[in-house]
Amino acid sequence: MKISDSLNKANGLGVAAPKARAAKAEDKAGADKIASDSVTISSEAQALSSQNSGNQVFDSKKVEEIKAAIASGRFQVDAGKIADGLIDTVKDLISARKG
Repeated sequence: MKISDSLNKANGLGVAAPKARAAKAEDKAGADKIASDSVTISSEAQALSSQNSGNQVFDSKKVEEIKAAIASGRFQVDAGKIADGLIDTVKDLISARKG
């Protein structure tokens, strides 16, 4: 049996003819061009971004102190504080689900 004959007999089985595959490849190449488009941010979004740039999520000085304490072996883990923090987080998650 020839391969081309099997393609002709396989109507409705999702087997694409070589021409259709080539067309799909061209479509994909066109889609790649779309993905390379540029994006611009509105002036309002830029203003909001600049307002938040001063509000750090963490204290970098404290992070450096902790890094130094770990490096020198002075850092002590308080298991009680960690457990309390985990319990508080779970409570917050549970209350958020209920509400």
